[in-house]
Amino acid sequence: MTIFGLGNPTRRYAATRHNAGFMVVDTLASRLGCRFRLFPDREVARRQFAGGDLVLVKPLLYMNESGIVVRKQLGRKPDELLVVCDDMALPFGRLRLRPQGSDGGHKGLGSIISHLGRNDFPRLRVGIDAPARSSDGIDYVLEPFPKEQAALLPEILERATDACITVVTQGLERAMSRFNQSRDMTETSDVSDRVPSATETP
Repeated sequence: MTIFGLGNPTRRYAATRHNAGFMVVDTLASRLGCRFRLFPDREVARRQFAGGDLVLVKPLLYMNESGIVVRKQLGRKPDELLVVCDDMALPFGRLRLRPQGSDGGHKGLGSIISHLGRNDFPRLRVGIDAPARSSDGIDYVLEPFPKEQAALLPEILERATDACITVVTQGLERAMSRFNQSRDMTETSDVSDRVPSATETP
């Protein structure tokens, strides 16, 4: 499986709400003990996991052009995919897995749907709350998480990582039933099989 985490490159955007997808795949790479390699338009990490080749990708052409990288990566290595991104329609920290669907106004998902010519791919949305006014959306997603949310973010990223691992090891349906429910942001995930550290597979 190939897991694409969506976000914007450079330090300027590293801690912003729109980079939740990057944050999740960074947490997953750390859990798996693998490192990203830098290419002109993406960062890629690989690891043998659960009997197959797990590939993590961060597109580096900015959010609105994420689909270019996704299409190119899958053209080089056709694979099942999971896309991880932020979502203003969900309360902060809420996770939502879906097998397919529209872009919901998310520019990264919209780019992927456009470049793949289909919307039947699973995605994990990470809730970031909505701005007070809908007209503030662009500025809102490019702002850092406020202090109160930033303190809760590590646990949310770990839970999102658990969701990705469950998709890989137990399938999307099992992951949806486990992680799509409303839960307290500080609640510990019930995934019992944490991933041991291991040497990265070249």
